[in-house]
Amino acid sequence: QLQLVESGGGLVQAGGSRRLSCVASGHTINNYALGWFRQAPGKERDFVAAINWSGGIKYYADSAKGRFTISRDNAKNTVYLQMNSLKPEDTAVYYCAGRVARGVPLTGDEYDYWGQGTQVTVSS
Repeated sequence: QLQLVESGGGLVQAGGSRRLSCVASGHTINNYALGWFRQAPGKERDFVAAINWSGGIKYYADSAKGRFTISRDNAKNTVYLQMNSLKPEDTAVYYCAGRVARGVPLTGDEYDYWGQGTQVTVSS
């Protein structure tokens, strides 16, 4: 069983930056694809970014391209989401997710393990 714990959320002004971390335990993440999703109040959970087991393949939602960067450190069992040029519409609970996979799942239904989420609030 893989446990995921996110951190790094908080209040940030528009235009600012934030780095989210997701630390895994219970298994090494070497064989896991990892993703970030977010859910704003009253909205569905949306895909943000995902990364394959080696870090060599990354995908981003259109809303994240050019502003967010996903990365991973398998030695630290951690995946990161660097968020720059934040906008009020980025306000959401951000979740990391994991799945044993060689590819990169892009939908939430494909992931088996989820963290509890971390709130990011961007003020205008």
